[in-house]
This record gives sequence, C-alpha cells and structure tokens, in this order.
Amino acid sequence: MKIYLKLIPLAIVSFFLVATLTSSSPKFGLPIDCQLGKDCYIMKYVDRDPSSNAIDYACGRLTSDQHKGTDFAIPNLQVMANGVPVKAIASGQVLRIRDGVQDKLVVDQNDIKAVANQECGNGIVIDHGNGWESQYCHLKQNSIVVKPGMKIEKGTILGMVGASGLASFPHVHLTLRHQGEVIDPFVGITTEVGCNVKRQPLWDTKLDYVPTGLIDAGFSDEVPTQENLWQGKFNAIQISPQTPLLIFWIHAYGVIAGDVETFQLIAPDGQVIINNQKALTKSTRTWMSYVGKRNKDTLKTGVWQGHYQLKRDNQIIIDIKPQLTINNLKGSL
Repeated sequence: MKIYLKLIPLAIVSFFLVATLTSSSPKFGLPIDCQLGKDCYIMKYVDRDPSSNAIDYACGRLTSDQHKGTDFAIPNLQVMANGVPVKAIASGQVLRIRDGVQDKLVVDQNDIKAVANQECGNGIVIDHGNGWESQYCHLKQNSIVVKPGMKIEKGTILGMVGASGLASFPHVHLTLRHQGEVIDPFVGITTEVGCNVKRQPLWDTKLDYVPTGLIDAGFSDEVPTQENLWQGKFNAIQISPQTPLLIFWIHAYGVIAGDVETFQLIAPDGQVIINNQKALTKSTRTWMSYVGKRNKDTLKTGVWQGHYQLKRDNQIIIDIKPQLTINNLKGSL
C-alpha cells in the first residue's frame, strides 16, 4: 500500500496557527489604576516598523525605534508621589522582580549611562500560562508589594507608577510576550509587520487611539520648562497680586506641524489681556507652550481664566479653560 503525503504550503500553516492562537488569546486589563484621557494617557506604543524608522499600530508617531511596549503615563512627579497603582493585567505567577532603583527622570547622556543594564528600573515579570508573559517597568522605588513565586489575580496591585530606570516621564511601561515574542496588544498575534494589518486587540475593553492630547495645564509666576512641568513644580502654586509675571502654560503630547494653537488670558473683569494664535512649525511627541503678562502694578484680584485651543484641519483637538483665583493675601489654583 502506498501512502501519499500532501504538503501544505507554509503560509497556510502559519495562517491557521495564528488564527488558532488568536482565538484562544486571553483578554488583558489595564496595567494602571486611572482613567485614560482624564488623569493618565498613553504616551508611546509598540514600534511596528522593523527598520530603523518607527511607527505605531495606527500608522502614527507615538513610538520610537524598537520600542517594545505600551507606556501608560501620568502628568508629573507630584501625582506620582501621591501614588498611582500598577495592576496585574491578568492572573498568573510572579517570576521576577527588581526594586530599589532610584526614581530620577533621564534628561541627558549622563543620566542614560547611569541606568545602563537597569533600563527597566524597578520591574516585575509575570507568567500568565500558555506562553504568555507580562513585564512592568519604571515602578516607584520600594513600592513593589509582590514576591517571586506569588500567585496573583487580575487587577492585583503590584506597586506604584514611578520614574526609575530609563524614564524621561513618570509612567509604567508594559511589554506583552507570547512564547518569548513581543506582542502588540492593540494588534494581537500576527506574523505581519507595519501598521496596515488586521487587528484583534487583546484588551478586555475598547481603547481608542488618541494621537494628540493634554498632559497638564496651569499658571505660574515664572517661565516654565519641560523639566519643571514633569516635576509638577506648579501643581499647587499660589500667586499674589504683586507677582511681576503671570504665565498661563499647557503641556501636551503628539502635536504636529501645521496645528494651530490659540491662547487667551482673561482678567477677572472680563478684559481679554492676551489673545494669541500661531501655527506650529514642527512635530513633537511632547509640547510645552505658554503666554505671559508682565506687571508694572498689582494684578487684579478675583478669578483669572485661561482658554487654550489646539486645532488640526479646523477640528478642535484640545479645548481647556483653567482658572486661577488671586486675592489680596495670596492666590491659589
């Protein structure tokens, strides 16, 4: 008796393998206890370009070359100090942890060298079974509350959001792996690269792609810098009528060249003190902008209002109206 073996093309085998794995893939929760778009945001996604270029799953710019995870960020270090929990995205068993790495934002090459071989900072790796692993990076120093070998449930608090390791802003970096390969949770298991692929997201809730958004906004009595905005220096600032400089600032992400921003600063009596509009000339992942008023006399007491809009192709992307109360003794946000 002759036995005939029919060879199945490798592409077909790969298709059925991917389809089977995807259909049995678990659904994962968020790794951070916050409300996206309100008190946290996604700053970076997995890089889906195998070349030296970088592109996120939505064909956007919120990633960097070889970035292997999703960055869930918070506005500044003052928010971090108050404590924002990092949570397990699924049940499993803790494999490894590292703690004790200092929280310090990376601002130059010396900072980068200082965290060599500790880029993840304080981190955790969890085995979820069936070849799935999750890794959490940049947790707050001495905040990790789980140990290797511990079994945890989905949503278990693992530690707190931090800025340890190679972190230029406070966030938790989540890397998802299956059989040792990085998986983009916004796409699911696939053999295809690039952004124009069929997506089967692995999240247990629908997450919208937000290419541009607000990080924070407020007032100050000095010209802000990116560094002191990340530090949260002006979170609880109090401004007196005698201040020589009143600044209204915004901190945003994902702006692109051609976006148009409008600033208004309105005095307590309704007078529009500043009304500026300009088009942005460059694209950048993080953006700081501000307007200011120099004062020869005292500032009017009462409620000052800022109004900021960012438009793209005549569509409003950001629209905020923060307020500042200034009284005869001191001002407060």
